[in-house]
Amino acid sequence: MKLGTLLAGCCLLASCAEQPTSEQAAPPALPVATVQTSTQTTYQDYPVAIEGIVNVEIRPQIAGILDRILVDEGAAVRQGQPLFKINDAPYRERLNTALAAQYAAEGALVSAQLEVDKFAPLVQNKVVSDIQLKTAQAALTVAKANLQRAEAEVSSARINLGYTLIKAPVSGYLGRLLIKQGSLIGPTDAQALTQLSDVHQIHTYFSLGEDDFLSFRKQYAGQTLPQKLAHVPPVALVLADQSMFPVRGKVDMVDGQFDKTTGAVTLRATFPNANGLLRSGNTGTIRLALAHPNVLLVPTAATVELQDRVFVYAVGDSNRVSRQAITIQGKSGANYLVSEGVKDGDRIVLQGIDHLQEGQLIQPTQGPKPNAAVAGRVAVQSVQN
Repeated sequence: MKLGTLLAGCCLLASCAEQPTSEQAAPPALPVATVQTSTQTTYQDYPVAIEGIVNVEIRPQIAGILDRILVDEGAAVRQGQPLFKINDAPYRERLNTALAAQYAAEGALVSAQLEVDKFAPLVQNKVVSDIQLKTAQAALTVAKANLQRAEAEVSSARINLGYTLIKAPVSGYLGRLLIKQGSLIGPTDAQALTQLSDVHQIHTYFSLGEDDFLSFRKQYAGQTLPQKLAHVPPVALVLADQSMFPVRGKVDMVDGQFDKTTGAVTLRATFPNANGLLRSGNTGTIRLALAHPNVLLVPTAATVELQDRVFVYAVGDSNRVSRQAITIQGKSGANYLVSEGVKDGDRIVLQGIDHLQEGQLIQPTQGPKPNAAVAGRVAVQSVQN
C-alpha cells in the first residue's frame, strides 16, 4: 500500500516538472527591422576666426600735434573721409620756404640762360674764346638742377601738408580712438590712432586636419582644387550664441601648405555682410556639409559596444541571431552610418539585445525602419583644432 502511494507521488512530480519546460522554451518576441541603403548628409562644425576683408591701422605719416578728431568711435566712414587733423602751421611754413627757394632757382636759371645766349654769338664771331661759353653752359646746367631740386622740395612740402589731414583709406567701421586731442603723434608711435575694418564682406578662417582635408577633397567633383571648391555647397555660420547667421557663405580659399606644428591646413569662407552685423573679432563656427552616399542606417539603440567594437544582432533565415561587428562611418540623428558589417536587406534586432546570446532563436515582430526614424535629421560633430 505504501509502495503504491509512493510511486503515484513520483509520477505526479515528474509530470509537474515537464509542463513548465515547454513554456520556457518559447522564443522571445523582439522587434526586427530591415537595413536599407540611403544617402545621408552630416555636418561638422569648425571654430572660425572672423575678419573683415580689409583691416588697417590708422597711423600718422608725419609728426605733429593732433588738433581735431573729426569722427566718433565705431562710426561708419567712407573711403577718403577726413578722420583726424594735425596742426598744419609748421608744414605751411615749410611749403612757403620751399616755394621761395623754387622762385630763386627759376631766377637763377633765367640768368644762366641769358649768359649762354650772350656768349654764343661772340664765340661764333671769335670775339671771345669758347671757354667762356662752356662755362656759361655749365652754369646753366647747374641752374636747371637747382630748379628741379627746388621743385621736388615744394612737392614734398605739399605732400607733408596734405598728410596733416588723415583720411580713411577704405570704407568701413572705426575701432576705438586710442589717442586724444592735443596729443603729440608721429609715424613711429607704438600705438595706432585707431583701426578701420571693411566688413561689407567677412572672411572666416578655419582649419582641417590632414584626414579631414583628404575626405573634403574626395567629396567634390573636379580635377584641381579650384574646381573642387567651385562644387562645395554654401556653408552656414553659427554665431557664439548658437544662432544662425542669415546669409550662407562660400569656401573660396585653401592655404598653400599645412602648418607643421598643428598638422592642419587653413581654409577660408567668405560671407556677405551688407548690414554690418558682424565685425572683425567675432567668433563662431562653420557648419560644413558632408555627403555620405550608399550608406546603411543602423539605430544606435540596436547596437552594443564590446571591447571598443560595435556589434548588432543579425537575424538569419531560421530566426536565429548572430552577433556581427559593424564599421561606423558617422552618425545621423539616432542612427549610425555603417559602411561594413551588414548589407542592404539584412534584418537586425532593434530592442532587447542585452539578453541575447549567439545563435538564440527569437520570434521577429515588425519594427520601425532605421531610415524612417531619422527623416529630416542630421548630426553635427564639433571639431576642435
